[in-house]
Amino acid sequence: MIKEYKTIEEISGPLMVVRKVAGVTYDELVEIELPDGSIRRGKVLEVNGDNAVVQLFESSAGINLRDSKVRFLGHPLQLGVSKDMLGRVFSGMGEPIDGGPEILPEAYRDINGLAMNPAARDYPNEFIQTGISTIDGLNTLVRGQKLPIFSGSGLPHNQLAAQIARQAKVLDGESNFAVVFAAIGITFEESEYFTQEFTRTGALERTVLFINLANDPAVERISTPRMALTAAEYLAFDMGMHVLVIMTDITNYAEALREVSAAKKEVPGRRGYPGYLYTDLATMYERAGRHLGQPGSITMIPILTMPEDDKTHPIPDLTGYITEGQIILDRELYRKGILPPVDVLPSLSRLKDKGIGAGKTREDHSGTMNQLFAAYATGKENKELMSILGEAALSPTDLLYAKFSDEFEKRYVAQGPEENRSIEETLDLGWELLSILPESELKRIKPEYIEKYLPKKDKS
Repeated sequence: MIKEYKTIEEISGPLMVVRKVAGVTYDELVEIELPDGSIRRGKVLEVNGDNAVVQLFESSAGINLRDSKVRFLGHPLQLGVSKDMLGRVFSGMGEPIDGGPEILPEAYRDINGLAMNPAARDYPNEFIQTGISTIDGLNTLVRGQKLPIFSGSGLPHNQLAAQIARQAKVLDGESNFAVVFAAIGITFEESEYFTQEFTRTGALERTVLFINLANDPAVERISTPRMALTAAEYLAFDMGMHVLVIMTDITNYAEALREVSAAKKEVPGRRGYPGYLYTDLATMYERAGRHLGQPGSITMIPILTMPEDDKTHPIPDLTGYITEGQIILDRELYRKGILPPVDVLPSLSRLKDKGIGAGKTREDHSGTMNQLFAAYATGKENKELMSILGEAALSPTDLLYAKFSDEFEKRYVAQGPEENRSIEETLDLGWELLSILPESELKRIKPEYIEKYLPKKDKS
């Protein structure tokens, strides 16, 4: 039942206090009708006795306390979902902004959703190919996984996000694959970049795009990722699709959360973020996964910029606790002109072993992955020694490792924005690079795989 009041007591930033209310519930959707007939929207943030605190989705400018009417709609913020969402662009509030027709919803879903019940989770164990060697070969993405990308301001994480969204696919049944892309608090220029990239390459046909601009209200920033996840849940668990959710930039989301928390005069936690930041992020991240007995899945790649490139900042720190690994972009590689500048040594996919091997990628994947990691780490150490002691201090094998390190960065890590490598191409490239080293150094790979896959002409 819709209840209407004219009892606005005060407005402070994005918050409004309405008194003498009855039967109002937390998270209920609110409409504010201004004297000129225009409508603003908000949601109930807190109910204290007969007072309700309402969080506005738009600016509070022009709301007349005496003459404005407040209506409580009796339900939380919802998204009308349908398979027709594929190929469309929406605002952070779920409104179409691509000039196309309104969506005819097959159902309405509460955007707050619920984290997946751990007992109902199926273990992620199927490979998703992103076409990017550093991810597919060394930090493999598995269907149902949450694998964040930790970046820094000015690093090309948007290009990487767009490339993954364009190229990602499941190897068994591509037609059943969709991408839900949520851009949170981005500039107009970035918004145009994403829209044009997806349209140009035809990737938009299988993508649902939610765009929240930096000049949109902070509160809309909080709803954008939840809108995206609600669309993903419908496509995955009602339509049986495999959905990849990419969200950039989670740091903007957390800043909006801090802004609203400060307006509510809550006691701040680390660096001024609310004490419930961990819980809030977990309620989003834990909506990804695979349900037992259901064909669909949600795989998530949240992207966040680490303030001052600090891995111990609360946002990357808490994200690392909730998710299964991280891909880290490195400023030093970026300065060298290596794109995407993925630093493979501190990067990690905790589920990579579950999504590789015979029948999933290739039998030699595990051994070559371990050998590449070890050789690159050794090569970097040798290069540091070379800069301190000089080249003469290194043995011939040490020099080969140093050469391997350079070639690995130039050929394996560096990859053009349009270059889409299959998993076979990535594995073969790994073998090509390993052929730089003496065969006696390949101690982490089974002899039969060395015999089968190592390029013969380069055998020492």
